[in-house]
Amino acid sequence: MSTAKTTNEKFKDLKICVIIPTYRNAQFLNDVINSVLEQVSDVIVVNDGSPDNTEEILNKYSSQITILNHPKNKGKGQALLTGLKKAYELGFEYAVTMDSDNQHKASDLYKFADEIEKYPNSLIVGARNFEGKDINQSSSFANKFSNFWFTVHTLNKLKDTQTGYRLYPLNKVAKMRLFSSKYETELEMLVRCAWKGIQIKSVDINVFYPPKNERVSSFRPGRDFTRISILNTIFTFVAIFYGYPSMLIHYLVRKIKG
Repeated sequence: MSTAKTTNEKFKDLKICVIIPTYRNAQFLNDVINSVLEQVSDVIVVNDGSPDNTEEILNKYSSQITILNHPKNKGKGQALLTGLKKAYELGFEYAVTMDSDNQHKASDLYKFADEIEKYPNSLIVGARNFEGKDINQSSSFANKFSNFWFTVHTLNKLKDTQTGYRLYPLNKVAKMRLFSSKYETELEMLVRCAWKGIQIKSVDINVFYPPKNERVSSFRPGRDFTRISILNTIFTFVAIFYGYPSMLIHYLVRKIKG
């Protein structure tokens, strides 16, 4: 008889939950939640003021998941922080965040559990393979743009800094005070974690992009790139006077501890 643990058993043992922030993705929400519940039982969904029938859909799962509602849209970053704070309050040690547009596959959840077993207290980032995928040019540029600035601010490289499929160590991030509250929050959290000396690891994940006529995005290239550029300019100065010295200190401490 096999003694291999299921994904849910691993998540229970490691005290991991799944957080799904959602805004205007009602058309995918049933499929996303159902696919996650097939893998794990501890799920938090943050409805970020969706104007569609998201609330009605979530009510059907009220006995199975934890539902959090923002009366008004606050942005993806704030929705993530709301979910992370709640997960920490509920006693979880880690949280895997997923997008609600059906892009991420729940069948990859076990990869995050396997990786955090090897590297406790790390931040695990899902790395998408874009080969053969029908993605628009602004999304491709946004990822390269974000990857570049992550390297500038941390002197490290990641294959995919824009993915929302991640595992966060809650004791490191749940009480983090951030400058941003929208899309740029995910890059900021990566940078701030690197400055705190948190190891950041990548795992390869599958990705699905629906046909262009079915995609829902709140990303506005002009507005959002401007805001991200301002944040990156600020972070360049912060990196010089705080980020680089902080990473060096954490590195030396790890070397001393062996």
